[in-house]
Amino acid sequence: MKKLCAFLWLSSLCFAAFAQSKEKIKVSDLTKIKQVGSIAISPNEKRAIYTLLTTEPIADSPFEYEYRTHLYLADLDNNNEPIALTRGSESASQPAWSPDGSKIVFVRKIKEKNQLFVLSLNGGEAWQLTSIAYGAGNPKWSPDGSTIMFSAGVSLSEILKDSILNPGGRLPAWSMEKPGFDDNNFIKPNKNVKPNPDGSLVEIRAYLNKDEEDKKAKVINRLNFQGESTTQPELAFSHLYTVEVKEGAQAWPITKGFYSFGQATWTPDGKIVMVTQGDSLQHPDRSKASRIVTANADGSAVAVLLSDPGYSFSQPVVSKDNKYLAYMTSAAAIKPATLDQGHIGVLTFGSASRPYVSPFDRSAGNLTWSADSKFLYFTAPSNGGFPVYKMNLTNKKIDQLTGFDSGVYSFDVSANVAVFSKTEVANPSELYTADTGFKTALKRSNHNTEWLKEKLLSFPEKRTLKNTKGQTVEYWVMKPSQTVAGKKYPLLLQMHGGPTAMWGPGEISMWHEFQFFCSQGYGVVYANPRGSGGYGLDFMKANFQDWGSGPASDVLTAASEAAKESWADTSRQVITGGSYAGYLTAWIVGHDNRFKAAHAQRGVYELTTFMGEGNAWSLVPNYFGGYPWQEEIKKVMDANSPQSFVENIHTPLLIKHGENDLRTGVIQSELLYKSLKILGREVEYVRMPGGAHEMSRTGNPRQRIDRTLRIYEFFERYVGEK
Repeated sequence: MKKLCAFLWLSSLCFAAFAQSKEKIKVSDLTKIKQVGSIAISPNEKRAIYTLLTTEPIADSPFEYEYRTHLYLADLDNNNEPIALTRGSESASQPAWSPDGSKIVFVRKIKEKNQLFVLSLNGGEAWQLTSIAYGAGNPKWSPDGSTIMFSAGVSLSEILKDSILNPGGRLPAWSMEKPGFDDNNFIKPNKNVKPNPDGSLVEIRAYLNKDEEDKKAKVINRLNFQGESTTQPELAFSHLYTVEVKEGAQAWPITKGFYSFGQATWTPDGKIVMVTQGDSLQHPDRSKASRIVTANADGSAVAVLLSDPGYSFSQPVVSKDNKYLAYMTSAAAIKPATLDQGHIGVLTFGSASRPYVSPFDRSAGNLTWSADSKFLYFTAPSNGGFPVYKMNLTNKKIDQLTGFDSGVYSFDVSANVAVFSKTEVANPSELYTADTGFKTALKRSNHNTEWLKEKLLSFPEKRTLKNTKGQTVEYWVMKPSQTVAGKKYPLLLQMHGGPTAMWGPGEISMWHEFQFFCSQGYGVVYANPRGSGGYGLDFMKANFQDWGSGPASDVLTAASEAAKESWADTSRQVITGGSYAGYLTAWIVGHDNRFKAAHAQRGVYELTTFMGEGNAWSLVPNYFGGYPWQEEIKKVMDANSPQSFVENIHTPLLIKHGENDLRTGVIQSELLYKSLKILGREVEYVRMPGGAHEMSRTGNPRQRIDRTLRIYEFFERYVGEK
């Protein structure tokens, strides 16, 4: 027994020495993370091309960084390190192989517009294929390799002036909803009328139109006028073009008019399948349904493949043998209280039978056919990971190919090989190859391996609990990166937004933040409460008319269990979350006083005003069953609004919002801040100039670092070692 104790003591000393020799994750390590993006295997299966997102320092600008995306080529016949195909300050993205495998097309920005470039893999420089004024993206080679289809974004005013996109100078068939006008003729430009503020009514209208053109006024008649960072009074549409693959070729539109067409793909016999608006007579902002249609390569002979006024259809992918169309479908949010997730569908071309819709109870994506068209591969967030699945087309059986402890965000499969990106706790992103069953995986890149080699990481431990609805809630506990026996450490409750997001070991967006706080001596606990994605539709809908009490109970139970850890200091607990979890942070500190400090990020705190402030306003009718002017619904919203309980908030609170965030709106944060300030509570408010809602994930790198440090610094005021 004495020998065993001595062995364990020596082992612990060795581990402690090993841990101390490693370096903690720093906040600036955020800029070292490289992320593998889209992947495509060459037609001959010998090579794969993929994108790599990096964060690069800006010369002569201390602390400033910019994102760059470049193309990499992996040789699948050997284990050599992938090589960079593109370099420099201009990013390259969206690569696609030519059918013969000799060339790739990719997208690069030129004069603030994306354009298509072609690169021969036999040597030579990339050359510019398009120079379209609207920009070009999402390139797809035709089956014979002679043509490339792409998409372009065009505004309403641009379509009105474009005789090719709008032959005959037509007007939208749907109403522009301009008060006082019975038709859309008011948008027709009259070149014979000169603007005159003191003239006739017609001249005054011309003057007012000129003010709009000169950005002196924004006139809004549309419902969904809020973008991510600025208001958008004018509608924009996506149209499809084709261009011959030769220098100097002219691109021509294959779709026209006042509708959007996207997610386009070629069929093996040279036709096009695409997604467009469900009801052609509805204003695009009011059309909730979408349909999948097919057309000839020149856009003629449009025919509907899938359409239902109560559903949306998207992500069409045609099988290699041209017999099947895989797609995603979900209920269209035509009425309040519509909550659904994506469902996999398979249409058999030429069959009179209804398409097959899978009962698979997760929201799938990345639909990809096997080379023999017998299987459909896809990914889906599930139980903390992003596994790859495979559906057998014959018996419709679905097999899970990768685990819940990692995330596959992009992949491609051919007859004999699978190439995929993998996120795991040990490494946020690398390229892997495997057989088509995703077994015998081999790491093919070392984009993050080297800088991680000497880093000390914390690995989460998965736990479960039963919530008040009897549902199983999964949560994870992460120890501080280094602990000393007998010493206590603060515990941080982290919460995700959405509310349909999902966190876990396979989720990449929080990799750095979790590791940073563990390196600073915090334990971290995070959960997927009722309402989260990744656990099926019933679990996702379990927070209907209950954004506060139920989900709060789930995460607080997880926090209580984590606080039982021997290293956890129950007197030093803190809490944070963003977006919906910003809401949940404010809700919790209005109902629970265990936390010494809290940080609410870009949240929603008063549900009735959120209707007007955020472009995500439809969450209100979908989750609460109606609108604030309906008396019974308003009662439910008030009962679920953290602002209703602001007088109960005594926890020191840091509030943050991006100044340009139109998904939730800064007034939400300012209402909460002013209320607490008037009440004399400890509160601080940070506005991030230029920041939008996605700032913590894809925003300015310096501001992302600032955000993380401000959370840490604020918490240290209350739970740091004195």
